[in-house]
Amino acid sequence: MKLLRFFSLVMAVLLFGSCSVTKKTPDEGAQLKILSYNIRNARGMDEVTDFNRVAKVIERINADCVALQELDSATARSGGMVVLDELAKRTNMHAVYNASIDYDGGKYGVGILTKEKPLRFYGVPLPGSEEKRSLLIVEMADYVICSTHWSLRQPDRFASVALINEALKKYTDKPVFLAGDLNAVPESEEIRELSKEWVVLNDPAQPTIPVVNPNRCIDYVFGKRSAAFRFEVVQAKVENEPVASDHLPVWTLVSVRRNN
Repeated sequence: MKLLRFFSLVMAVLLFGSCSVTKKTPDEGAQLKILSYNIRNARGMDEVTDFNRVAKVIERINADCVALQELDSATARSGGMVVLDELAKRTNMHAVYNASIDYDGGKYGVGILTKEKPLRFYGVPLPGSEEKRSLLIVEMADYVICSTHWSLRQPDRFASVALINEALKKYTDKPVFLAGDLNAVPESEEIRELSKEWVVLNDPAQPTIPVVNPNRCIDYVFGKRSAAFRFEVVQAKVENEPVASDHLPVWTLVSVRRNN
């Protein structure tokens, strides 16, 4: 009997030894896949609005959370449709929206899709002298994810850094992530300022715009520096998707470990 049990154990190791176990908590080194995508209201480079096309990109990447920018909510431009809700239905994910401005009979702003149901969420206004901007903060059971779309003007972007840091300083017991279209290249003053309290988790050497012959990175995933947690990038990628939007989707798979 002992010999049979030993043989069974050896066979199990041979058959399943290469299988990985999904970690569940930051203490154990949880892995989290984060996607950032400016979708231009699902209007592709062919000028066709196609929710299914964008949803398929999101499904293919299979991220735990998705920070989305340029989302109409019940505007005339979107035909009265709520863009984020349309994507949530097609991807079977939870949707959280924050309007940055009133626009065309509805709203325009940023959103987040998550596989798990969020605990709570709220928005923070950010400066935009040409168009008001915002930060969406979504608290999950094990982490906090934020989506934002910064101003086209540098002084607004630089001022946004302090406001974001202030809004998120209360989260000390969970890892915090910031993703979005920051309209700033890696060597800019505002990205250098942000990097004092945040670590970039995507590869800024991989450009995200334009979608054909991309030449600069302005879309990012950041993790907030913390005494409690550390991040290890497992994989980071900019997807080759030249039609669905005017930005390329960027994602990172990060391992989060709690410091002892």
